[in-house]
Amino acid sequence: MRNNAKIGIPDNVKYVLRDKEGNIKPLFVENRIARFFRKLGLGLPKIKFLFGMWRNEMVISNLVTNAGMAGVASRINGADSEAQFDYIAIGIGATAANVTDTALDSEITTNGGERALSTTSRVTTDVTDDTAQNLHTWTFTGSFAVVESGVFNHASVGVLLARQVFSAINVASGDSLQITWQFDVD
Repeated sequence: MRNNAKIGIPDNVKYVLRDKEGNIKPLFVENRIARFFRKLGLGLPKIKFLFGMWRNEMVISNLVTNAGMAGVASRINGADSEAQFDYIAIGIGATAANVTDTALDSEITTNGGERALSTTSRVTTDVTDDTAQNLHTWTFTGSFAVVESGVFNHASVGVLLARQVFSAINVASGDSLQITWQFDVD
């Protein structure tokens, strides 16, 4: 039996939305049926129980890209002196995430939603410090329906390590959105 190594853990990206007073705004967390249809490019209404539930936070899995895997390999052995993956971007493009992605579908570049340098650290999942963590909180000056996020190694362009697409997080001016990505090295 072969044990495949991986980068990533199930349910490893967390989203928390707050209004301008700091109160948590519920997010719709899709179930497997809704995620299946989203991968097919079909959007579904946010119907409780049928397609998901409203929660105080949304925690979902990432998709590590082919370019991201190559970038991690480069970071390990210094072959291309790859920059560290410490930027998080968000977007409004709903095209399903794919391992061949090299960018977000439609990255936000205005009103407080610009790509941001994250706070990086190592946390423990299985053994001490085995998980890389990127965390950032955006405060918006405009409104967006955020449906994608990704981790990059540069403030503009760069290599896309991981991307995901999800049910819309509707942000308004004054709202803040905190995203925490974790990459467990197993």
